[in-house]
Amino acid sequence: MLPHQYTHIFVLGTIFAFCDAFGIGANDVANSFATSVSSGTLSLKQACLIAVFTEFLGALLLGSNTAETIRGGIVKLEYFNGRPDLLMLGMMTSIAGSAAWVIFATSQGWPISSTHSITGAVLGMGVAAFGKDAVTWKWPGVARIVTSWFTSPVIAAVVASILFLTTKYTVLRSENSFRRGLIAIPFYFFLAFFVNLLFIITNGTPGKGGGKLPFGKVAWISALASLGIAIYSYVFYSKWLERKILNNENLRWYHIPVIPFLGHRPMPEVVAGDVENQKAQEEGDLEIAEQGSAKKSIFKKAKDKLFHGVNKDVRNLNNEKLTDIHDRAEKYDDETERLFNFIQVLSACTASFAHGSNDVANAVGPYASIFEIWNNAEIPGAKSPVPIWVLAFGGFGIDCGLVLYGYHIMRALGNNITYTTPSRGFCAELGTSLTVVGASKLGLPVSTTHCITGAMAGVGLCNGDIHAVNWKMYAYCFFSWIMTLPAAGLLSGLFFALIAYSPEKVHV
Repeated sequence: MLPHQYTHIFVLGTIFAFCDAFGIGANDVANSFATSVSSGTLSLKQACLIAVFTEFLGALLLGSNTAETIRGGIVKLEYFNGRPDLLMLGMMTSIAGSAAWVIFATSQGWPISSTHSITGAVLGMGVAAFGKDAVTWKWPGVARIVTSWFTSPVIAAVVASILFLTTKYTVLRSENSFRRGLIAIPFYFFLAFFVNLLFIITNGTPGKGGGKLPFGKVAWISALASLGIAIYSYVFYSKWLERKILNNENLRWYHIPVIPFLGHRPMPEVVAGDVENQKAQEEGDLEIAEQGSAKKSIFKKAKDKLFHGVNKDVRNLNNEKLTDIHDRAEKYDDETERLFNFIQVLSACTASFAHGSNDVANAVGPYASIFEIWNNAEIPGAKSPVPIWVLAFGGFGIDCGLVLYGYHIMRALGNNITYTTPSRGFCAELGTSLTVVGASKLGLPVSTTHCITGAMAGVGLCNGDIHAVNWKMYAYCFFSWIMTLPAAGLLSGLFFALIAYSPEKVHV
C-alpha cells in the first residue's frame, strides 16, 4: 500500500465518522441535558445553545485519551501487520455499522450507549476479519470496557446520592432552606470547577508538551483557582440570587459584577390596562404572524424545518402514567428550588463537557486510524496521538446531531426515570460529570448513558421509596443497551465481509 492510496475509503470513512458523531450527539444529548430540561431549568433551545460550546470544548481538550483506548484496545493490531489497507477498511465498516445502529435507535427513541455501539462494531469487524482470537477479550480490552458498563452506573448513583443526601439534610429540609442554599452555592462552585480544572490541566492539550506538571502541583493550582471562583460567587453571585429571588428585584445577569454597589431595583408595576393592551397586541401579532406564514420565503421555511426539533415539548409533565411516580417524590420549598435553577446551569455545562470529552472517542478513534493509514500507509500504534482537527471534526458532528435530532431521546427520558427538580437534576449531573471526566482522564470509555441513568435512579431512591423510580423505563434502557452490542457488531461484520470477501473480478 502507498500513501494516499484508497482515497475512496478515506472519503467514505469521513462521511460515516460524521454520521456516527451526529448520531452520538442526537442520542446522548439526553445524558447531559435531559435533567436540566425536564426540571425546567433550561429550555431545549437553551440547552442546545450551551452544548454547542461545551461539547466541542470537551471533545477538543480531553478527547484524546479515550480515543486512543477505543482505537487500539479492542482488536489486536498485530493481526493486521503487513495489511494496513485491511485495517483501514475494517475501521471504515466499524464506523458505518455504529452510525447505522445509533441513528436508527435514535429515530425510534431508544436511549442506547454509543460506547456500546462502537465497541460492538469494532469487535464484529475483528471477528469477521480473523475470527474471535483477533479480539482482546481479557483485560485491558473488552473486559475492561464491559466492566465499566456495570461499574459506571453504580459509581454515578453513589456519587449523586451522596451529593443529594448532603443537600437534602443540610439545605432542602432546613427551616431556612433558602439561606442555607445561598451558603452552599459557593461550595458547589468550588467542587465543579476544581474537578474540571484538575482534569483539564493534568490531561494537557492533545499533542506534545501537554500534561507535564506534577499532579500535586496541578491540584494546588486547581484548588486555588476554584477557591477564587467560590469566593467570587459568595460575594457577588449569592448576593445577586438573594436580591433577585427573595427580594424579587428587577436584576439581569450583567448586574452580578456590580451587585454590591447597586441600589434597590424594584420590579416595574403592572397596570391592569397595560396587561389587556399587551394581550391584545400579542393576539394581533399572532394574527399577523399567521397571515404572514403563507408568505414565508423558501429560506425561512427551510430554516423552520431544519430547526423544528429545538421547539419540541420534551418534559412529560402531563403524562398520566407517571403521575404516581412523581407524587412519591418529596417536594421542597419553591424559592430554594429556584435557587438551584441557576446552579444547575453550571452542572449541565460540566456534564456536557464530560460527555464531549468521553464520547467523541466513539467516532474519531477508528477514524483517526483511517486517516493515519491513508496518510502514512502504516498501521498506527495503539497510543498514537489523535490529531486536533480530528477531535474538532468529531465535536462538530456531535453538535449538529444534538441540535437537529436530539429531541427524540430528550422526549423519551424527560421525567421518565424519576421526578426531576433543579436540586435533584443538579446532583445527578454533577455526579455524572465527576464519574465521566474521571474515567476520561483514566482512558476508560464509560457510557454517559449508564452514568446519568444510574445517577437519576440513585437520586430517585433518596426519596425513601423504591416506587419513586420508574423501573420499567430503567429496564427498557437496559434492554436497549444489551441489544446494541450484538446489533452494531452484526452490521459492522456484515459490511466488512461483504466488501473484503466479495468475489474477485474475473478477467476474460
